[in-house]
Amino acid sequence: MSSREEILNSIRGIQKENKALPDIPNFQLEGDLVELFKSAIEANKGEILSKKEFENWIASTNFQHVISCSEPFHTYATQELPDDAHQLDHLELAILDAQFGVAENGAMWLDDSQLPHRALPFITEHLVLILSKETLISNMHQAYDRIDSDHSGFGLFIAGPSKTADIEQSLVIGAHGAKSLRVILV
Repeated sequence: MSSREEILNSIRGIQKENKALPDIPNFQLEGDLVELFKSAIEANKGEILSKKEFENWIASTNFQHVISCSEPFHTYATQELPDDAHQLDHLELAILDAQFGVAENGAMWLDDSQLPHRALPFITEHLVLILSKETLISNMHQAYDRIDSDHSGFGLFIAGPSKTADIEQSLVIGAHGAKSLRVILV
């Protein structure tokens, strides 16, 4: 018998004690989920807007390339969604629906049903996410439970504009994606 086989046989011979998994405590946040979510988005350098504030903001911009995948906000689109994601290279604003939001950290879940092109939230200069207040949940434990039962493809959490501080410890906004994130709570 080789030394490798001796070692493996020794390992296989070790008696394992079955142990129950620990109970996961309830991490439910106390307080108003909407207010907690707003605070988390603002801490992440994002903005919360009402529909009226959004209308005023978009009227003050001069965006030529706007795509909206959100049905109620489709009137703000200046172009149709192209078949090829490579044609999104000049995209200034993308308006998308989020499935749900997490109050503890401001993360919002999007999956293939909201993303006809996976590049949309990353290639656009500015990102607007539409989120229903009724879909807010307390914490990431609940978020992953929800994804487990619903998700079967690509998805991501977005919690603010793109940012990094790994270059000389200087915060850079928009380094790897959108320069700004605005959330419209409906």
